[in-house]
Amino acid sequence: MTIEMPRSRDEILAALDRVHAESARYWTSFSTPTFFAPIESAWSPADNIRHLNKSIRAVTRGLQKRRFVLRLLFGRPQEASRPYDQLRDDYHRALEQGGQAGTFAPTLRGFPANAEAERARILRAHAANVCDIDDAARAWPDALLDQYRLPHPLLGKLTIREMLFFTLYHSQHHVDVVRRRLAQKH
Repeated sequence: MTIEMPRSRDEILAALDRVHAESARYWTSFSTPTFFAPIESAWSPADNIRHLNKSIRAVTRGLQKRRFVLRLLFGRPQEASRPYDQLRDDYHRALEQGGQAGTFAPTLRGFPANAEAERARILRAHAANVCDIDDAARAWPDALLDQYRLPHPLLGKLTIREMLFFTLYHSQHHVDVVRRRLAQKH
């Protein structure tokens, strides 16, 4: 997946829609056993989606908070929002320095008793989370995206625009990680 350098809220949301549609096609392409199978010692595709679900839900909850609460909790941004590519590169550096998912890691589970139903549930939850973040982000005028912040566990306090950039890249990142690991396995 290639992401053009989005800037405006509408460009970010359009890119999120494209990335999530492409990633949904990817995640649904797995057989059920492969969907739940860990890749070597790493997360399964299901675990990656569950991690994304946790992350997206957290951002959505932040976007839904009253703005004065965000200001009280996280202060005003001291610098301009970083462009998409710089935020992506900063995230990679944080990962290279040992950054991990922490509380956003999925709870690892074995192969579920009713695997087809669990797979459908995970994929439905992901689709719902994507719709929820889209709705929450649309409530933010573009001019306010640089005026408020949310916390990120590896990158510190990000502007709302940066957090949307992160969410956009994060979804693509996990598809790329799974693709790469599966290619190395074979």
